[in-house]
Amino acid sequence: MLPIYFTIINLTTFLIYGVDKKKAIDDKFRVPERVLIFFAVIGGALGAFLGMRIFHHKTKKKKFYITVPVFLVIWTVLIIWGYYQNHHIVVTEYTYQNDKIDEKLDGYTIVQVSDLHNQSFGFNEKTLITKIKEANPDIIVVTGDTIDSAHGSYKRSLDFLKEINKLAPVYFITGNHEKWLEKKKPEKINAFYKDIKEAGINIIDNETVEICDTFYLIGLADDELGSEMLKKLTEDLPKDSLKILLAHEPKYYDNYSACGVELVLTGHVHGGQFIIPGKGGFVSPDFTFFPELYEGKHIYGDTTMIISRGLGNSLIPLRINNYPELVVVKLKN
Repeated sequence: MLPIYFTIINLTTFLIYGVDKKKAIDDKFRVPERVLIFFAVIGGALGAFLGMRIFHHKTKKKKFYITVPVFLVIWTVLIIWGYYQNHHIVVTEYTYQNDKIDEKLDGYTIVQVSDLHNQSFGFNEKTLITKIKEANPDIIVVTGDTIDSAHGSYKRSLDFLKEINKLAPVYFITGNHEKWLEKKKPEKINAFYKDIKEAGINIIDNETVEICDTFYLIGLADDELGSEMLKKLTEDLPKDSLKILLAHEPKYYDNYSACGVELVLTGHVHGGQFIIPGKGGFVSPDFTFFPELYEGKHIYGDTTMIISRGLGNSLIPLRINNYPELVVVKLKN
């Protein structure tokens, strides 16, 4: 979204400078100078600078030959900084210890991919895939919102899932964006589900998978997070087995804990989008300000919940002090 904005604002600014130059030549009504400066200030500084040079317009006026280059430098620095903030992936590693983890699971590694929202990390997601590969996962879990409902690329998501499936088995659950797409574009999202299944991706919405005789992986669809579905999925599981739940949203932690799962991997909140030192995440996707649950490890009785800050963005297209996060969980007996 931001690249589109900067493309449009700079092209518009460039054209306005050209139009104003022609009006000056023809001695017609002019664009006010404050308007020309305003467009440079709001992000069109490159268009203004090029317009001044190419059309030889306003190059001798101090307010232009000083202001426009200054804002060009400011916006260049901000764009580089913003790009780094939104594309520098950090890997957060957790060690999870529990008496139910036996020796054969000691060191077992789970990589969590959450809230990708079609964000691009290198050509064909190479940077992200390399980070996942370096973690040497035993399984990879995808906890929702791989696609964005507003600007989703099905092919990009499909290609990404195919590539990481070469590294380790992939288990996928839906987030709210996939569920929105089931209502908005059911044919396309159902075709996507079909394609990823055929590629070997395990979609485990409202399913329990036996990873081994002491470890069960449970997936909840986003529209069942607060329902009785989790109780149904867990009530017949062995009491001494490790139960790890994949659930897109953290706010239903009471339900997760009540059903006796030991570990929950979740996301959705994007780290609060802007992390303010001393205050935490600023806003959640449902516009709760300073949400309590936005990242990290949280313990509720015998249940531990880990919240990924996620990788991409949606409605708010910018992260500040909140690098995209890949979560790695190592089991320890």
